[in-house]
Amino acid sequence: MKGFKSDKRKQDEGDAGSQFNLRINLFFFSTFIIFCVIIVRLAFLQFVEGPELTEQETGGRTKNFPLQPIRGSIIDASGTPLAYSKPSNALYVTLLKNYNSQTEKGRENLPEIEAFAEKMYEVFEKHGAADAEELTVEDIIERLDLDSKKQGGYEPRRIKGELTDDEVAYFIENKDDFPGVEIVEENVRYYDEDTVAVQTIGYLKEFKGAKTKEKYKEIDEANKDQKDPGLKYTETEWVGYDGLEMMFQDELRGKNGYMSIPINPQNMIDGTPTLVAPEKGNDVYTTIHKEIQMKAEQAVVDQLEWLRTTPFSGRTHQDAKTGYAVAMEVDTGNIVAMVSIPDYDPNVWKDGADQEEWDKVTSSMGNGTISPYSSGRSANNLESVLLLGSTVKPLSVLIGLNEGFFGVNSYYYDKGYAEFGGDKTKVRNSQSKAFGLIDPALALQNSSNAFMIDMVGKQLFNKYGAEGINVWDKYMKEFGLGVSTEVGLPGEFLGTIEYTNIEQAGSPLAALAFASFGQSGKYSTMQLAQYATTLANRGVRIKPQLVSEIKDQEGNVVKKFEREVLNEVTFPDEYWDEVIKGMNTQVPSFADFGYDFARKTGTSQQDVYINGKRIQTDNGVFIGFAPRENPKLAVAVIIPEGGFGAYSAAPVARKIFDAYDEVYGLDGTPHPKNTETSDENASDAGSTE
Repeated sequence: MKGFKSDKRKQDEGDAGSQFNLRINLFFFSTFIIFCVIIVRLAFLQFVEGPELTEQETGGRTKNFPLQPIRGSIIDASGTPLAYSKPSNALYVTLLKNYNSQTEKGRENLPEIEAFAEKMYEVFEKHGAADAEELTVEDIIERLDLDSKKQGGYEPRRIKGELTDDEVAYFIENKDDFPGVEIVEENVRYYDEDTVAVQTIGYLKEFKGAKTKEKYKEIDEANKDQKDPGLKYTETEWVGYDGLEMMFQDELRGKNGYMSIPINPQNMIDGTPTLVAPEKGNDVYTTIHKEIQMKAEQAVVDQLEWLRTTPFSGRTHQDAKTGYAVAMEVDTGNIVAMVSIPDYDPNVWKDGADQEEWDKVTSSMGNGTISPYSSGRSANNLESVLLLGSTVKPLSVLIGLNEGFFGVNSYYYDKGYAEFGGDKTKVRNSQSKAFGLIDPALALQNSSNAFMIDMVGKQLFNKYGAEGINVWDKYMKEFGLGVSTEVGLPGEFLGTIEYTNIEQAGSPLAALAFASFGQSGKYSTMQLAQYATTLANRGVRIKPQLVSEIKDQEGNVVKKFEREVLNEVTFPDEYWDEVIKGMNTQVPSFADFGYDFARKTGTSQQDVYINGKRIQTDNGVFIGFAPRENPKLAVAVIIPEGGFGAYSAAPVARKIFDAYDEVYGLDGTPHPKNTETSDENASDAGSTE
């Protein structure tokens, strides 16, 4: 029994030793694992999270104060800057002490900052420009934002811009007397003083007020996660709000500069700021040529004056207040002139426009060549997007030929009018002229409404029924009427399609009849220019180009813009020959023109109601391209309430063709003139529209 106990004791002792060894091993193993975890974690902190934590720590002690980016220039086709930024110096003040009136220490320091503002005021008065903004001591104190209601305590306060050389020199020489003062180079946006294509070039607006635009909504959202201070938009940054300024905002903007400012826990400056200079944006080279543009603008202005003072069709046209024109190269798509009159001077915003100035320009800011929300309204409040009138007839004839309704050798007897519908609705030719036996080219040249209705509108209905409206719509859109031109400018209007409104027309047949001679769709001047270019290119619709290239500040080409085909419509050559031959409307203003050219004038009629009374207005429309063979330039002009297009719109087009011929040459060789050509406006000699 004793032996058994002894053995049992030995066994228990052995088991205890084994358990002890196991615990020791587990302890060392656990310690090993813990040390491994610690080492891995330390490595992770050092190599992975370390830079981020350091940045966060630095971010807590350093703040970046942004400086406006330097915007690139918009330059015309001849190398003339149309929009450019000029350097100027601004005075900023960083508050080095607590001047907050809500604190005891701040109130103690107030006399000191008030004396500082007084000294600054005296410098501005003595050395500032005579026409500079007038700043009082109270204005300066308000801009110092002593209670930090608008800015953080560490942020420099902008006190005054566009300092004179004397002001800059004084503050630099007396820097010790003005602690916290910094002279910062800024840039002010200027526009060509001749107000060249201002609605196309566009203007700037503060970012905080531009967020209604979808583009800036997206930028504002991306701003929240933007790590690069050079790319972060500030609320007071000026951004493109219209035209090329907005279209090429990303390319023109450049990058912010910024002051990196060390701060203390009280959010005040604590050390020496470091400056990262702004980077200038790229330069945008537009296809607009200043010389051609200026002559085109003057042509519209002069023509409007002529219409209001010179009788034709038995009266003057006092209600003609606005005019629009676009000139587009046939082979490249380059827009060399784009006119919307009246226009305005965007330089009024350079120093901030007052209410009176703002009221003067707001009615002229829209680009009437692409939108009905245009640069103004005619006397009876007509917008700039109008019915095509007879300018649709080249397309009508093409449709009739392509659909097999008639051939190039077919004849139609024109008795001066056409009838359609159960109620025998009658539509007459202009001035009720009857042209007798005419082929398609003569129908087009004489602008026969009767031919278009009987041979195109009614035939589409006979062949397709109500579906004929969709067939018509397809052709229209292939020629750029009712779709985007792809010009890229913000706010482009696609047109008003009225031929689909059966209730308004009365029936599908009536809708097609009215559409066939241009009374069922309203389109912009840019759409008309693209349409004319598509006719000149025999069915090839190309994109209007407003920019030829973009260059960086070293002169390197960042991007180049080439001819871009949007779609192509294929018709037999004989159809094109017939239509282009028929684009031969009589236009007296081209009597001595040195080139054979294709053209179509139009007079679109639109009803307006004044005090409940219906008034019918006549609007002048013109499309054309020159030369007829190997065309170089297409031009479209719209003059609301200008009367017959041959006498209102065509003279403007003539001057644009002449201006282009002088600079580039309609035959490829420039033909500069030493003297201005005389005004070729013709007296009333009737019209075939």
